[in-house]
Amino acid sequence: MAPSNLRWNIRRAAVLATAFASGVLSDDLLVTTGFTNCESNSGIRVQKVNISYDNANKVVVFDVVGTSDKQQNVTASLSVTAYGRDVYTNSFNPCEATTFVDQLCPVNAGIFTAKGSQAIPPQYANSIPAIAFQIPDIAAQATLQLKSLDDGTEVGCVQSQVTNGKTASVPAVSYIAAGVAGAALLVGGVGAAGAAFSGGAGAMGGGAGAGGTISPSFTDIFGVFQGFAVNGMMSVQLPQVYRSFTKNFAFSTGLIPWQHMQISIDNFRAVTGGNLTNDSVEFLQKATLVFPDNSTSSPSGKFFKRALESGYLAIRDVETSANATATNGTEATSTEATLRAAASGIQAFAQQLSVPQANTFMTVLLIVAIVIAVIVVGILLIKVILEAWSLYGSFPESLTGFRKHYWGSIARTITSLILVLYSIWVLYCVFQFTHGDSWAAQTLAAVTLLIFTGILLFFSWKIWSVARQLKNAEGDASGLYEDKKYWVKYSLFYESYKKDYWWIFVPVILYMFAKGCVLAATDGHGMAQSICLLLVEGAMLALLIWSKPFERKSGNVINISIQVVRVLSVVCILLFVEEFGISQTTQTVAGVALIAIQSALAGTLAILIAWNAIVAFCKQNPHRKRRKEMEKIQRDLDDLTPLDARNSLLLDRTKSGETSITITYANSVSDYKKPLERRDSSPEKYIGVAIEPTTTYSPLNAPYNRPLTPNPPNAGSGYDNPRY
Repeated sequence: MAPSNLRWNIRRAAVLATAFASGVLSDDLLVTTGFTNCESNSGIRVQKVNISYDNANKVVVFDVVGTSDKQQNVTASLSVTAYGRDVYTNSFNPCEATTFVDQLCPVNAGIFTAKGSQAIPPQYANSIPAIAFQIPDIAAQATLQLKSLDDGTEVGCVQSQVTNGKTASVPAVSYIAAGVAGAALLVGGVGAAGAAFSGGAGAMGGGAGAGGTISPSFTDIFGVFQGFAVNGMMSVQLPQVYRSFTKNFAFSTGLIPWQHMQISIDNFRAVTGGNLTNDSVEFLQKATLVFPDNSTSSPSGKFFKRALESGYLAIRDVETSANATATNGTEATSTEATLRAAASGIQAFAQQLSVPQANTFMTVLLIVAIVIAVIVVGILLIKVILEAWSLYGSFPESLTGFRKHYWGSIARTITSLILVLYSIWVLYCVFQFTHGDSWAAQTLAAVTLLIFTGILLFFSWKIWSVARQLKNAEGDASGLYEDKKYWVKYSLFYESYKKDYWWIFVPVILYMFAKGCVLAATDGHGMAQSICLLLVEGAMLALLIWSKPFERKSGNVINISIQVVRVLSVVCILLFVEEFGISQTTQTVAGVALIAIQSALAGTLAILIAWNAIVAFCKQNPHRKRRKEMEKIQRDLDDLTPLDARNSLLLDRTKSGETSITITYANSVSDYKKPLERRDSSPEKYIGVAIEPTTTYSPLNAPYNRPLTPNPPNAGSGYDNPRY
């Protein structure tokens, strides 16, 4: 009994948490959102419809306004489908005593209105599944048909989306996700600051790596959120609940709803060859988006808010007066979605956020430009503060490196931003080439893509050239980690990897480029898109499992786990491909499972970030730590003299077994282990060997003739010399 109660309490807690996050006041309410007339030339056309069902009171509240070309008696038939299945069907005659509606008995010519409520018999109310009131973003649709009572012909029809008010698209989730990403960035910054204060003047340049190898890093977190959002851009029949979930992470792809910005971009497109007729902010405000699964949505959410508010007001009216009817005046207010726009793929993802598809690249370009401006201004402001500090107070030596090389810090930060956004940037640029209509926007897309790709190619070539030179000179590429000159310049590309796998950043860049190209080039072809993306993600997973390239074991575990989730996500998305004909119920279950997997990953990463916040104060980048130790040894070596005891007596000798010893010399970079050679007892090895006396002075070769008593003060002075 106790386990059963526990499961029930957990389920109820989850339902209540969902309702609270969605801002819903009732757990048992279904309302219609938006509507469309099924036929354009029907005798009765509906101009306004708000229908709500209160499961607690078993009452349907309706508010319908329309026009009729003649006076006629009708019968009404209401059917509700959920996830492709009929869940409720009922017909009634407005002229019967039990279902009497004055305004519909008969329907008058001209404008008519019908407002009131109807009690639902228990046999019909019990047929509605309880899950319809609990699961967010239910895929349900209501159809109201009006038929002539005389001959049974259909004289009017209206369709409307049904919702319970719960949705997986919650602003709080976006804020929490942004906070998690910001925390990861802050943890990396704390590690960099700690390296700066512990590593001296030059630490600020390379100190970013101190926290960079701790996983999950800011790049890892942001990449995960981008992956969630990109899944919502796939050209498949995404379940409505999963589509809403992916909207929470749109900020990671640079798509942020900003109406004034969109209007400015529309004006820019209008003067550079763009077509705003069916692709503008004004069009989206009037249109209803129709997705591949036949669900609908309004970018601005106006229909949902209006229907929900009307539903609550109507319920309050029912409490005071049941079966009441009223007129709404002589002029009807139209709320019909007269414009219906089919949307799928990247277009649907952008238009849900009130971003026209032709504005996607320009939106991301402006957002990234703002971020870069904030970075530059912030670093310059720190530079000004440090300069003022140096004039009026003692300046910490640990910040000297940043003060002298702040332009390098700006370049390093911008390059890191390019690495974070490169996959998304490729996606939007290719999408602009194939769907854009402004020559200026396409030119900007080409220029910026060339610049970003050129920067990454330049650094890849430089690092590869340096590695080849180091291999020719020293036998390996360890200098990329041990030489401070190379570490400060290039470490942001390979600081997380082992010395033998410094080159992994090259296939990572290729992976980001291929992923962006596949998503944009195959937009509109769900099966090809899913299969190609599965191959790309699978190849990256195979590379990580084979190489395990990260310096820390935790880095390998976390990044391989992230890649496994990406592969599983694409496998689940294959179930949404229309050609496979999988039922909508199965697709919804897969969508909910996908949400659970990705939410668990995000939650785990958030916990690890909190743990890393503690570790960042205690640990240092292993590559940088070894380099600092060698620099200290080199400084000690520069201070040695021939008589310095450290030259011979303070060598670190560690016994290793019975047959070998380890000797660490002060001027040695690496530790060498050599077996202890035993002296051969045969004298033949000395035959023919001539021992020559040494002529080089050494304190070790001088005779040891220290007297037991000190010499007199004048002993050996010039007074005992016969010449004086």
